[in-house]
Amino acid sequence: MRTYIGRQQAITPEDFAELALGTPVELWLGVEGESDEERAAREDAARDILADNPNFPDDLVRIAAHVIEENPDLFDVVPLVRPARRRTARKGAAA
Repeated sequence: MRTYIGRQQAITPEDFAELALGTPVELWLGVEGESDEERAAREDAARDILADNPNFPDDLVRIAAHVIEENPDLFDVVPLVRPARRRTARKGAAA
């Protein structure tokens, strides 16, 4: 089964995110190993998009909340507090 958003086929989670945002995810998150010059250009582009679309952050939060609500299995939840380890009697010690 193929999934299309508009005329674009979405295959990977990154495809869905890019099509939902209307921009590449890397624009907002950066890429590993980018130079200072590349980072500055990326941040300038992001600022321009935010200036042209002041509701973009709110829309993004709504999209993220909807994705999380509809697909909780996509996210590995790590407990904030780990249970204390049980102490066990050492071998040869009285319990």
